[in-house]
Amino acid sequence: MPKYNYVAMDQKGKETKGTLEVANQSEAIGRLKEMGYFPTKVVEADKVKEKGTAKKAAAPGAAKKKGGGMNITIPGFKGGKVKSKVLTTFTRQLATLVDAGLPLLRGMRVLEKQERDRTLKRIIDELAVSIEGGSTFSESLAQHPKTFNRLYVNMVKAGELGGVLEVVLNRLAEFMEKAQKIKGKVIAAMFYPVAVMVVAVGILALLMIVVVPKFEAIFKDMLEGEALPAFTRLVLGISNTIKDNLLGTVITIFCVVVAFKLFAITKFGRRVVDRVKMKIPGLGPVVSKVAIARFTRTLGTLVSSGVPILQALTIVRETSGNVIVADAVNAIHESVKEGETITQPLEASGVFPPIVISMVDVGEQTGALPEMLMKIADNYDEEVDNAVSAMTSLLEPIMIVCLAVIVGSIVIALFMPLIVLMDKVGDAGGGK
Repeated sequence: MPKYNYVAMDQKGKETKGTLEVANQSEAIGRLKEMGYFPTKVVEADKVKEKGTAKKAAAPGAAKKKGGGMNITIPGFKGGKVKSKVLTTFTRQLATLVDAGLPLLRGMRVLEKQERDRTLKRIIDELAVSIEGGSTFSESLAQHPKTFNRLYVNMVKAGELGGVLEVVLNRLAEFMEKAQKIKGKVIAAMFYPVAVMVVAVGILALLMIVVVPKFEAIFKDMLEGEALPAFTRLVLGISNTIKDNLLGTVITIFCVVVAFKLFAITKFGRRVVDRVKMKIPGLGPVVSKVAIARFTRTLGTLVSSGVPILQALTIVRETSGNVIVADAVNAIHESVKEGETITQPLEASGVFPPIVISMVDVGEQTGALPEMLMKIADNYDEEVDNAVSAMTSLLEPIMIVCLAVIVGSIVIALFMPLIVLMDKVGDAGGGK
């Protein structure tokens, strides 16, 4: 009997690996389900060995190309990352082709021919080769974790097991399109404030490095050694520090940014940053609404596609993008594992508003949880639009006022010595 290597998840969402000696792949999947596991990958052990042997055999000639060129592959640099927009387009096109009745493999080859992104083109070719070799589509996708996340792979797996791959691909395409739409709106809304910030920093740098130092020389000649006002000395001191230590200033700013990035990727740092982002006026509502929309749409899409609830919650936790929301999802996972409802940990998290909790509660009681989650997601997509508009409306006057205060302070500092000089001239004229 052939042996099959498997990767599966237990009821707690923990991944486990092993080998089964059964007649075929279907029997292996059935055996795993009987054991209480949710299989994510089942491959014949001999095929894995054959693929490894084939790769080794091809290695000596891999360095040669037509024309005598060299093809050198550096580990870890096999290609760039596929942009989410490109991957969304690929998913929609594949869903359309499969839904139209085109065989999966043929659809992959059609998309490979027309794909312009080199990285995705290479990946599509590798997927097609893997499928031709006997692997399932989900197994082939799982070989590219940097491009296809667990949500993508598990939804395709559920579609394969349920015989509704075309339906799942359409749901996945719709999910990715809506996620891309929200991301695009946030980026578009932030473009103007960021552009204003860049221009403002450039103007301030020009003032402090070029304009202010020239006024210092003029003041020395005009006041003939008399002390400058304290505020003027402060501004001139800042200007001289930046001008004389321009490289040091740039390095300091760079080090601060790097230190913040390093802090933000730590477990404690991510928790602090995510919590602060959700509390900042203006930005907080946008972050919260985006997180809720992402949570509800991801969970609703997974459950409606046939992914078991515990496995779906594990995937949602890993793809939430926010530690605070991930903690809430983890509490929901533990509650469901104990046979309790989703509603109680949702309410205890303090992240989800009462309307979301009530709608989820109704969905659980009526047995229409996936549909209710999708309704919440659609509602919060509109809420994100309103929150982004409110944030932009709030940011614009704040940035204008801040810029006016800074530039105004510099102008006042430069005019104060002139006022002192005018008073001095006026006193001298009055004395005569």
